[in-house]
Amino acid sequence: MYYRYLPSPLGPLLLAADEHGLHLVHMDAAQPWELPTQWQLAGNQLDEVARQLDEYFAGTREQFQVDLAPQGTAFQREVWAALQRIPYGTTCSYGDLAQQIKRPRAVRAVGTANGANPISIIVPCHRVIGSNGTLTGYAGGVERKQLLLELEGAWLI
Repeated sequence: MYYRYLPSPLGPLLLAADEHGLHLVHMDAAQPWELPTQWQLAGNQLDEVARQLDEYFAGTREQFQVDLAPQGTAFQREVWAALQRIPYGTTCSYGDLAQQIKRPRAVRAVGTANGANPISIIVPCHRVIGSNGTLTGYAGGVERKQLLLELEGAWLI
């Protein structure tokens, strides 16, 4: 696994990938993070991911073209795939997402899977909001969620 840190408007991001694709975009990378000993500092392996994230933060990229390799259960991967279908600049509720994967009663499980998303920003879990239109919990913090939605024009103060 290769890793690098990327400065961003949200603070440093920890990126990690291997030959299968991107495994991790983690916020709060400024906090002490115990990296597995087998991880290696990336050379140019994560340059393309970093470039696309920089373009996103600059407002010039709406879709990512990155090979993804998130680790999770079949249900989690199903939810994460549905997240990738939420268009840039739009939001949906957890209930909408549960309907989308044809599990309308799994709203809480969808919320839990959403919160376990290891590839933040690129797999846009920030686009999921409460059914009443409020910003709900976000692993990176509600302030970061609001910043991302504002960047995309989906959330206006």
